[in-house]
Amino acid sequence: MGAQLRVYRQKIRSAQTTKKITRAMELIAASRIQKAKARVEASTPYKDAITRAVSAVAAHSNQDHPLVTEAKNITRAAVVIYSSDRGLAGAFNSQVLREAEQLAELLQAEGKEVVYYLIGRKAVGYFNFRGRTAVRTWIGDTDTPSFETAKEISDELLAAYAADPADGGVQEIHLVCNRLVSMVSQLPEVLRVLPLELVTAPEAGNTGLDPLYAFEPDANTVLDKLLPAYIEARIFNALLESAAAKHAATQKAMKSATDNADALIRDYTRLANNARQAEITQQISEIVGGADALS
Repeated sequence: MGAQLRVYRQKIRSAQTTKKITRAMELIAASRIQKAKARVEASTPYKDAITRAVSAVAAHSNQDHPLVTEAKNITRAAVVIYSSDRGLAGAFNSQVLREAEQLAELLQAEGKEVVYYLIGRKAVGYFNFRGRTAVRTWIGDTDTPSFETAKEISDELLAAYAADPADGGVQEIHLVCNRLVSMVSQLPEVLRVLPLELVTAPEAGNTGLDPLYAFEPDANTVLDKLLPAYIEARIFNALLESAAAKHAATQKAMKSATDNADALIRDYTRLANNARQAEITQQISEIVGGADALS
């Protein structure tokens, strides 16, 4: 009985230590999520505005710019996977990797060769474990993404998009990242950023007539300036969305772990009390039995 009681007490101490760690990580994630959400909210209006600007230039000009013109026969597509550098975030990384695998299967079924660009140690580890290669990887800047990382990624992707497919270039670029829906829900999302999909939405107060645009010096020059900024904005916004979703997933996972630790402590405390009661009962029985034997 004594040995069993010691085991239960040791398990209670282990669960209490685990609870302290998970509770601390939950509070850290809760403090970071607000700042991450603020960065997403600050970058989203710029991303939407520049997307509308690029769409307007491309839709209302008669020029065929290579970044907005879809190739007739697409043979190579790039998939950019946004993961995290750290774990302990529930299904955050597994669901984005699963979504990327489904996208790759769909592209391959269409006869396209898929090449990968990986962001985060978890995606890199996933590919290394399976012996798969990626064109380029970025690690160490997923918790608080910087614009410099987004610019580096966008420069790499634009260079690949401008290159010939025979020389390692790509003709499509897809982003796969988690989007923060709420504090308890983070969903993987697939975005095709190139070639640009033209979506023209009616403006407020639109009377049904299309607006007139004048481009100076010309539409191609305007697109040359806008499109790199557009790609940078989309990639940076996706980095911020992924970081915010990761912090929310970490907070949710650590809250669940803390609750599980509390449940373990209650269960082991009950078992320890039962074992202690059984030990006391046995000791009383031995004392009574000894007294009866002496009498």
